[in-house]
Amino acid sequence: MRGLVLGGGGLAGISWETGLLHGLAEAGIDVPGTADHVLGTSAGATVAGQLASGLPLAELYRRQTDPDAQNPEIVPPLDVVGPLFETFQRMIAEITDPAELRRRVGEFALAADTVPAADRLAVIAARLPGRDWPAWPLTLTAVDADSGEPRTFDRHSGVPLLDAVAASCAVPGLWPTVEIDGRRYMDGGIRSSNNADLMAGRQAVLVLAPMADPFLAAELALLETTGRVLAVSPDEDSLAAAGPNPLDTAVRTPSAEAGRAQGHRIADLVRDLWTV
Repeated sequence: MRGLVLGGGGLAGISWETGLLHGLAEAGIDVPGTADHVLGTSAGATVAGQLASGLPLAELYRRQTDPDAQNPEIVPPLDVVGPLFETFQRMIAEITDPAELRRRVGEFALAADTVPAADRLAVIAARLPGRDWPAWPLTLTAVDADSGEPRTFDRHSGVPLLDAVAASCAVPGLWPTVEIDGRRYMDGGIRSSNNADLMAGRQAVLVLAPMADPFLAAELALLETTGRVLAVSPDEDSLAAAGPNPLDTAVRTPSAEAGRAQGHRIADLVRDLWTV
């Protein structure tokens, strides 16, 4: 059993993950097509939702690199993004209990003055080539903003794919929470940027982690108790392509191109992992 974990990381993360998977496919390794289970969080939920459409990776890559094919986005300025992430870092440093941290972030998310929910949902809809859950196992993560409890969505949850992706991408303080069945949900990355531990029990797990995650080391250690794991983060070129604001639309083309090149470079490592 092989699992693919797609972590969070803004627009840069979406493009980098798409480019990297495309680069691997060009090297003869169709990771999404041969994975037994895909797990997506935040940016990774968008990539997973795009993969669910069945479009070839080459076309998904083109939609990241061709300005005429790129979907519209609402772009927050750097002077908003920077302080927001500084706030999260302070909360992480001050609140050591994960459950309490999620509850506090939820309070922050529910009180935030954001763009209208309909405007944000339209952005997520434009990202997705299709709206149907795939037949293959796909799990998306979110966090209940009121209780702080993690939640996962799949094709058996009775929740539209669009809503599940939107919930997983609802960065607190930046985007509105997403209402599903009377509950308000926020970004799955509030539990962890990757939630890789949810893939425990598989023989091989490939983790694409676009951004630093303090929980990742422990999650990888857990995965290694039952199988082999390879975690891939942006290399120097990919980090440079993402720049200081991973939510800037200008990073999409360079991040996808850097990810594609990195995919070529790590192909042998992934091929070895994927041979189970």
